[in-house]
Amino acid sequence: MSAAKSGDLVKVHYRGTLQDGTVFDSSYEGEPLEFTLGQGQIIPGFEEAVEGMAPGENKTVQVEKAQGYGDYDESKLINVERSNLPDNINPEEGMVLQVNSQDNDVFYVTVNEVKDEEVVLDGNHPLAGKDLTFEIELVDVQAA
Repeated sequence: MSAAKSGDLVKVHYRGTLQDGTVFDSSYEGEPLEFTLGQGQIIPGFEEAVEGMAPGENKTVQVEKAQGYGDYDESKLINVERSNLPDNINPEEGMVLQVNSQDNDVFYVTVNEVKDEEVVLDGNHPLAGKDLTFEIELVDVQAA
């Protein structure tokens, strides 16, 4: 089998950890992650690490925040009046909420802070601003 290249459908098992060793995601308890290289379906640093790997190969890579989920952006903190939240939502710090934009795009925010009259929502990806480590095992490559 040949090395993975742009356009190939790949299957990988991976474990992602933060700098302190905390595991934030892993595929080892389920099915491998499947994606097409070069399509931008996953973060750039992970995709670059997989390119050139051969089936059965393992590697550990450091992905800097710029090649991951980017810098933490303070402008993505949004204050919302509690009265504007649906009645069935009792916000708690760390809770993830689904929000629809004016264009009906769906995105997720994390409750950053709960105050008496308002809630601070964070539109950053939970891993924004963090350097990440991935252990990657290439399981399969299907050539384009």
